[in-house]
This record gives sequence, C-alpha cells and structure tokens, in this order.
Amino acid sequence: MSDQTDAQLARSVALAAAEVLRDLCVAGACPDTELGDRGDKDANALILRLLHAARPDDYVLSEEAADDGLRCAARRVWVVDPLDGTREFRERREDWAVHIGLAIDGVPVTGAVALPAAHRVFATDDAPPAFAPAPQRPRMVVSRSRAHPIVLAVAEAIGAELVPMGSAGAKAMAVVQGDAEIYLHAGGQYEWDNCAPVAVALAAGLFASRIDGSALVYNCRDPLLPDLLICRREYAEQVLAAVAAATHLLP
Repeated sequence: MSDQTDAQLARSVALAAAEVLRDLCVAGACPDTELGDRGDKDANALILRLLHAARPDDYVLSEEAADDGLRCAARRVWVVDPLDGTREFRERREDWAVHIGLAIDGVPVTGAVALPAAHRVFATDDAPPAFAPAPQRPRMVVSRSRAHPIVLAVAEAIGAELVPMGSAGAKAMAVVQGDAEIYLHAGGQYEWDNCAPVAVALAAGLFASRIDGSALVYNCRDPLLPDLLICRREYAEQVLAAVAAATHLLP
C-alpha cells in the first residue's frame, strides 16, 4: 500500500493519466479516428492499475470499466473518469480533463482534476484560492452544444454571462480558478462526471449541491447523477431560487 495521502495519490494518478493522454495527442502517435477510444482505454487501464496497487482494499467505479456491485457495501470508493470530454480530446482542444475522486460513505472528500492540455492539476490538498471580488454580472459556464433550457432560464433570470465550455471538469475548474462564478448543469451526468470536481470545488470553499439544493451523494447503486450546481457561495441562494422558479422546464 502506498504511503501517500489520498489527496497525494489522486494528484499523482491524475498527472500520470494526463501524461499518457498528452502523448496520444502528439501528431502521428494515434490515428485521429481512434484517438477517443484509445484515450479512454489507455487512461483507464493506467488509473485502475495505479489505484489497485496503492489502495488494494478500495473499490473503483470508472466510466470505462465494468461496475462491480460489491462497491455499494464499501465505505471507500474511487470514482473516476479517465477522459472527461472525449469529444474535446478528439478535437485537440484544451477543455478536457481527468477525474480522480474518492467518496467515503457517499461523501466526495478527496479528488484531483487534471487539465492535461493546459498542464494544470487541481486537488483537494491545494491551498484555498483567494477569489477576486464578485463581478457585477456573474459568468456561468455551460455546455458548448446543449445547454439545458433550465440553465438558460436561470442565466437570464440572474443576468449571467454564458461561457460555453467542454468537459464537466473544465467547467468546474473554471469556477475554482476564478474564470467563472457559476457552473449549473441539468439534463444528465453520472457520478464519475462530477465526483472529483465537486471534491476539489468544496475544498476550494465553493458551494456544491444538486439543483434542488440537496446534497450530492456518491457510490449509489445507480450512478446516474443528472444535475449539479457549483458556484461561489454568494450566488448559491440566488441560483437555487431561480432554478425553483423554472422547474416547469424539467422533464
């Protein structure tokens, strides 16, 4: 078993996967038509190997691996997305990520999010950021192609500026690093899409919840976790109120 802390382990695994993925993006390293599948496969294999070696008694829930139902009875479960934003990765953009999260008793306590193309990694053992004063008009990161109607309605209600972006990890880290104030998502995600980003956001002092204000719970039998709010704490009440006023737009 590794003598690293959980946060150190999450960071080191995220960095190792980031390096593998960056190497695949080098011209000629992998045919463009195979890039997404190869990235998912290679990063997943490395992450599983490193986590099992360092924490052999823990379970892992990965987007790219068969789900072992025994994890549901476990206290410690690593929730990982080896390549969040496969489309952006294939397009060789910067807004894709690696997510390494750890849920203990369903709570996202530890995690790391790497943005490999930007050579950045954010982890729960980072020093909390010092945020600039909140702008008069908040910036809200949204999907590049399919922002949910409720997200658009909330943005209009609070006067937010929309910032289109790729992966969930990239969006969440935009709030962590002060490039946006709000990340609101509705319409479908899974635990691996947001466990690590939520852990990092909470450690940074941000607010995170479901869009009805309830807690985000992980290691559920069904890993579907369809909605999410990460934001500066001073915006949480306003955003949740705007969501409540727009619930008629939910399915």
